[in-house]
Amino acid sequence: MTSEHSKAYLEAYIRDQYLAELMIPSVGQLYREQGVIVTVFGRKLMNASVIDIIKAHRFGRNMVGQQPTLEDTSAVLEAMKQMNLGASRIDIGKLAYGYSSAGKGTIEGYLAQELSSVNTGDRNLLPHPQDVVLYGFGRIGRILARLLIERTTASNKLRLRAIVVRGGRDGDLEKRASLLRRDSIHGPFNGSITVDSENNAIIANGNYIKVIYANQPEDIDYKEFDIDNALIVDNTGKFKDEAALSRHLVPNGASKVLLTAPAGGNVKNIVFGVNQDMIADDKIVCAASCTTNAITPVLKAINDRYEIVNGHVETVHSYTNDQNLIDNYHSAERRGRSAPLNMVLTSTGAAQAVSKALPELAGKLTGNAIRVPTPNVSMAVMNLNLAHAPTRDELNTHIRDVAYDSPLSEQIAYSASSEVVSTDFVGTPEPAIFDSVATIVQDNSCVVYVWYDNEYGYSVQVVRVMRHMVGMHIPALPI
Repeated sequence: MTSEHSKAYLEAYIRDQYLAELMIPSVGQLYREQGVIVTVFGRKLMNASVIDIIKAHRFGRNMVGQQPTLEDTSAVLEAMKQMNLGASRIDIGKLAYGYSSAGKGTIEGYLAQELSSVNTGDRNLLPHPQDVVLYGFGRIGRILARLLIERTTASNKLRLRAIVVRGGRDGDLEKRASLLRRDSIHGPFNGSITVDSENNAIIANGNYIKVIYANQPEDIDYKEFDIDNALIVDNTGKFKDEAALSRHLVPNGASKVLLTAPAGGNVKNIVFGVNQDMIADDKIVCAASCTTNAITPVLKAINDRYEIVNGHVETVHSYTNDQNLIDNYHSAERRGRSAPLNMVLTSTGAAQAVSKALPELAGKLTGNAIRVPTPNVSMAVMNLNLAHAPTRDELNTHIRDVAYDSPLSEQIAYSASSEVVSTDFVGTPEPAIFDSVATIVQDNSCVVYVWYDNEYGYSVQVVRVMRHMVGMHIPALPI
């Protein structure tokens, strides 16, 4: 390689850095003032660094076979700033690719057509702020808190008002704040956190969050804390059927309940992107499990095209807080053995739970799970028999197209790298990452591998269900 080539590569990268730096205030302004969430092929740019923005553009290569240039997306972003956009989620990567493929007209004319449905200036998706209470503040509870806090604007009216925990011992409040501030897997909190010890509250990026100590739901009166019509998000997993979850509706000020674990009985298990339309006026809803959210979108995509006859799902799951750090008594089989030292064969109801979201797969799937010594990011290996036999390339191309441009584009990410490992997917917002390199197809059978961040990706899905339950529907464009 000549020195001229080396110089050209460096100059191109410096140019990308410059354009990414210019994007940051524009992305922030659009979100803060108009409620517009800017993405590049599904990768959110809000609060992103220069490197994050450049990497998001490179991700586009998996989707469309080429990397969108920052010059192209910058032009789209600048044109958007001149429009009267309302609250929405807009993918400038897809818009830039669509405009270049169209090959005619001005960028302003193209965007006027593609974004006409949100070029209305309507900033309010909800008439009034919606109070949210997190009941339980463990792994999922703290990630949900981060997601809710970073999304708070005048347009996004989901307001985290309180968290409910047991205890109240000396130093508890400071420890809760510290766990929100620092995370060994997901890194530091993006912002500032202070503690109001006198009033038992945490202030995070201007959000005043009351910490309520209670041993059971019936002990609380939310209206005492100026909380009303609240959506209660149960992260404890201790209340699993309609009768138990109804206890959250006893306190004054509570209106609806969302469970972040598999539910029993007649509680609707919702996998957003697949069956959220089942939510009507339900006061109690379940967001299913992380594994169900990972496998159901991919199973739907495959079943819609090739029809699944039957199959088996094996989950390779990171260990969880339910297991023991070292060998000790546990009520469940095998889970008493040291989680960081062992692979632990256990059961999972995820395969059967799929049928609650996709009734057409009822009775067709079996499942099992292996807990492994990693703290986050799991994998589902799905061995499926199909009615219609695809080739390997056909199956991969179908999933790539679904991930790029379909109602499931926010649920399925597509990986084409032969070098990725589990830690590469920490913080992935899609609940499922399809590993196309690992796909195996033989006659009418296929084996597909789906990664998932069982903490972050799942929590993003939970927030989507929360929004749907309170009527906060964010239009995503281009369609």
